[in-house]
Amino acid sequence: MPWKSLKIYWGRYLNNTMRRVRYFFGLLVILALVGLILFYPVDSMLGWQSKLLGKFFLWLLISAVLCLYRVLRGPTACDRIVAIDMLGILIVGFCAILTIPTGRDWYMDIGIAWVLQSFIGIMALAKYLEGKDFDE
Repeated sequence: MPWKSLKIYWGRYLNNTMRRVRYFFGLLVILALVGLILFYPVDSMLGWQSKLLGKFFLWLLISAVLCLYRVLRGPTACDRIVAIDMLGILIVGFCAILTIPTGRDWYMDIGIAWVLQSFIGIMALAKYLEGKDFDE
């Protein structure tokens, strides 16, 4: 019997440890991406606007990290839904910023498709939280 309780304790300890390791590596990846954006900016066709667009991109990235924090730590499900909706809006902002220096219009097509998908998903989650069926 004592081995069984030790095994359960050890399993919980490993789960918590692995979660912390995943969070740590996720944080490292985010910091590496921020460093790449700051120190090795993408060449722009517009020249003088490259620094300004880089700052906009950085602000959107910081906002996305804060939204992810709210998704993970939101006290209620409604807070998490609002944070996910805000992430969808930020993704459209990323697409708009990528459209300007590259001159490729398909980034905006991706943004429009993302908005439509986000709207449908948020409506489905709101219906689920209200306890209604999808056909009501």
